[in-house]
Amino acid sequence: MKILRYILSPFTIVYYLIVLVRNLLFNIGVLKESKVDVPVFSIGNITVGGTGKTPMVIYVTKLLKNAGYNPGILSRGYGRDTKGYQLVSKEDKPLMDVTGCGDEIYLATDECGVPAAVSEKRVPGARKLLADTGVDSIVLDDAFQHRWIKRDMNILLFDQRFLIKKRSAERTLLPLGIMRETFSSVRRADVVVINRKFSEKKEISDNVMKHLRKKELYYANYKISGMFDVKDHHRFEFEEFVGQKSVVVCGIAKPHSFLKILEDNNIDIKNRFLFGDHKYYTHQEIQQIRKLFYESNANCVITTQKDAVKLTHFARELDDIDIYYLGIDVELSNQENFNEKIINIAKQY
Repeated sequence: MKILRYILSPFTIVYYLIVLVRNLLFNIGVLKESKVDVPVFSIGNITVGGTGKTPMVIYVTKLLKNAGYNPGILSRGYGRDTKGYQLVSKEDKPLMDVTGCGDEIYLATDECGVPAAVSEKRVPGARKLLADTGVDSIVLDDAFQHRWIKRDMNILLFDQRFLIKKRSAERTLLPLGIMRETFSSVRRADVVVINRKFSEKKEISDNVMKHLRKKELYYANYKISGMFDVKDHHRFEFEEFVGQKSVVVCGIAKPHSFLKILEDNNIDIKNRFLFGDHKYYTHQEIQQIRKLFYESNANCVITTQKDAVKLTHFARELDDIDIYYLGIDVELSNQENFNEKIINIAKQY
């Protein structure tokens, strides 16, 4: 993969010029944002994957719902096998399976119990979601670059590990690095959230912080909410799994934090399957998981919540195996202030 990136590196300048011109056209009003009739909260990033957008979408959606609002979630639906606008759920009832809408919005909808839809075009998608469900606010998933829709709050996420890497080729534009846009685009954000996940807060160099410190800055971290049975969602205390020998199954963009929290709690992670992001499992891979489980004499299989929504469809094949997903909640520094900003925007409508 690294070799391929370097081979494609001359295209980085082409990509840069395309992004530069596109943003310029929006900035001077040649390309125009469109407003919808409810507050819009956008969760996004300027890197490829792994910043924790879905947990933040869930956090903001639950915050609005618990405050008495009727939020809906709108996503592009990455990895789905459908096209165009699709209503994913109405009220709290799913209308399609995970393959039809994508794993991230299926997870967020299942967790929050709110209306949701997918659409490559967010403006008509948002208007259709309003018409279909009557939501009074919209949370946009992965929409920082989708500038066609006007948002009331632009929340920009960074993975702390990405920011603290020294002399990293990752901090260049695609295809050489993993950045969708340069740091100059941070100016479009209303708030910046640095997600340290399960790691301790680390010092970020001035060379990087100079791009972020002019914005209202928050740190996010993950708190374990328990271990949940993939088949029936029954909750267990995380401490019950400490010291166990497990088979770990993971298909997310950056599994480092997930693996580290297991390892830090003396859960054996030597036996594992690590797949690419948005992994959809096959029957053959399920049989490989079963085989390793029995050969390694493991106590259980542990996976992520994002993977669990796809592995649930293999409940029959996994019926004789104990398989659990790690549940997480998001915590924020200066959390009351962050929450107040969102609720105050919602109150204006």
